Amino acid sequence: MLRLLLLACITALVLAELEPQPRYLEESEERVVGGEVARPNSWPWQISLQYKSGSRFYHTCGGTLIKRDWVLTAAHCVDSSRTWRVILGEHDLNTNSGREQIMSVSKVHIHPRWSSSSVAAGSDIALLKLSSMATLNSYVALGSLPPSGQILPHNNNCYITGWGRTSTGGSLSALLKQAHLPLVDHETCSSSGWWGSTVKTTMVCAGGGSDSGCNGDSGGPLNCLVNGKYYVHGIASFVSSYGCNYPKKPTVFTRVSAYNQWMDSIMM
Repeated sequence: MLRLLLLACITALVLAELEPQPRYLEESEERVVGGEVARPNSWPWQISLQYKSGSRFYHTCGGTLIKRDWVLTAAHCVDSSRTWRVILGEHDLNTNSGREQIMSVSKVHIHPRWSSSSVAAGSDIALLKLSSMATLNSYVALGSLPPSGQILPHNNNCYITGWGRTSTGGSLSALLKQAHLPLVDHETCSSSGWWGSTVKTTMVCAGGGSDSGCNGDSGGPLNCLVNGKYYVHGIASFVSSYGCNYPKKPTVFTRVSAYNQWMDSIMM
């Protein structure tokens, strides 16, 4: 049975592979596969989610700043008890450019239907309440969310962004990367020989070629171009354990437009 790979990256923590199918990208192996280094702060809503181990913090997942004190990420990134922080305006994880804003997380809200035992059940979505308000500027901005229920057409222009390795088993990159992942419609992605019934209507697929998401991208945005503007249509969730860019197994994201009502209820 095909297993899945979750999209988070915890340097000190490796999760066992999950059965049945999805495997979270929450291990220290890979993240954006292929693609290119992004222009610094060209995706100003992208955040680095970090956890504390000893006296230091380590990058584990991505996320999206959607309000000045709220971050959208994947449930599997934050379903353990840890001390979390969020870095806004980040580009190089190893260098302080002076543009960064470091915020502690005061509250974690995980979707009630999320189950860590079965990523294929969906609802891999969480909201983080920040302890203070972000300062919006050229380097830190809010991501735009799609209207409730919106589903984009096949091959819609989208990009995944995240920090990490450039190939399965490749070397890490401290710089934020981006990869072009055209959207794959549900009819195709859920068909036999692709993801089949593993992919639900509350998910969205993108890629399927040489570029993909991978470990460390979990929780980060799928940025899709609609009428000349980028909207965050997905939250990076899982890929195939056979390889992050395995044929006919595109990167799978939580579909943001399926959860507008839940997000509104939490943030209100």
